[in-house]
Amino acid sequence: MLDIKKLRSQTEEMKAALESRGIDAPLDEFIELDKKRRELIVDAEEKKALRNTASDRIAAARKAGEDAAGMIEEMRRVGEEIKALDHLLRDVEMQLDAIVLELPNTPLPDVPVGPDESANVEVLRVGEPRSFGFQPKPHWDLGAELDIIDQERGGKVAESRFTLLKGAGARLERALINFFLDLHTGEHGYTELFPPILVNSESMKGTGQLTKFAQHEMYKLRDDDLYLNPTAEVPVTNIFRDEILKEDELPVHVTAYLPSFRREAGAAGRDTRGLIRQHQFNKVELVKFVLPETSTGELESLTANAEEILRRLELPFRRVALASGDLGFASAKTYDLEVWLPSYDDYKEISSCSNYLDFQARRLNVRYRPAGGGRPQFVHTLNGSGLAVGRTFAAIIENYQNEDGTVTVPEALRHYMGMDAIRPL
Repeated sequence: MLDIKKLRSQTEEMKAALESRGIDAPLDEFIELDKKRRELIVDAEEKKALRNTASDRIAAARKAGEDAAGMIEEMRRVGEEIKALDHLLRDVEMQLDAIVLELPNTPLPDVPVGPDESANVEVLRVGEPRSFGFQPKPHWDLGAELDIIDQERGGKVAESRFTLLKGAGARLERALINFFLDLHTGEHGYTELFPPILVNSESMKGTGQLTKFAQHEMYKLRDDDLYLNPTAEVPVTNIFRDEILKEDELPVHVTAYLPSFRREAGAAGRDTRGLIRQHQFNKVELVKFVLPETSTGELESLTANAEEILRRLELPFRRVALASGDLGFASAKTYDLEVWLPSYDDYKEISSCSNYLDFQARRLNVRYRPAGGGRPQFVHTLNGSGLAVGRTFAAIIENYQNEDGTVTVPEALRHYMGMDAIRPL
């Protein structure tokens, strides 16, 4: 949630920042409603003060044996006016909340300005795509031939875009999860969590998942206020909701593996084969709660932590700074990590690493108490995939395939896999 004080005092600057995202924000309507809200509060408080004073006069009149009927009737009328004002105030506040909750975050100054992904900027490239001496196969074909990916049976059990992994395929998925968690906890200093898979609507609102643009992609339980986790960012970022931390408790760096679920409703016809766009997928998430003055550097280190996995797996990848029009709803700055996939002859996203500043913390009411005293301040939150497991699986199968139909297991995974290659049965 954006800072309401900034919306009031820096309206034109905030409007311009939102326009850089392609958002025609109703800030003029917000300002008018906010003005009306303050007028209603003043009017109601004046009438309440009048009623309190009148109550003392009525009590004194009764004690003196005087007729107080006129004053009582007048205060009954004032009471009705106060009720009407309170009702109007609640209505105005609901309208204000509806506007503010649908406003995305504003981009940081160093974010490239542009309407969509065409304005994204590559800032780093590591490794070169492999030159094959044969015609490489896409992971969905190779996985079927190796009998490690079965999309037909996955679809039979659930529906399309649910996949059954078998044998060495299931082992590779598990190996990747363990490798990611071991690296992040053992070398990068994150604390591992295993949060609930189901999350309530307050948790979803807090991280910005229940916007009118995105809520149709979530799986909701019909009879409960619960959703299937769309990304571990949601339950992990909510662990401190409505809490005040001590300054010396920050930063908090946590990681979590969870299966995640999304309808991907807007992706019909895209990536229908393979593991790139599934309704159920595994991710290892990195989440940080930090002091405001450190969040810029924390984004760089978080992104480097995710990149380290790709380096150790020796997969070609690049880092891309997202343009203002391509940012996620809650993000002020995002780096996408994209891995090379021969089947696409292109790089595909495997992680998004974002700095949300205090946007999520305001919605979640997560604050810290400064060590030197003073009022509690909002923390800054960050998160990124470290990494998307299925997409890493696909990248390994495609980049490490051999002409004889086998797939070499990357050196970093051999301890987890107990094999140096995946071979046809």
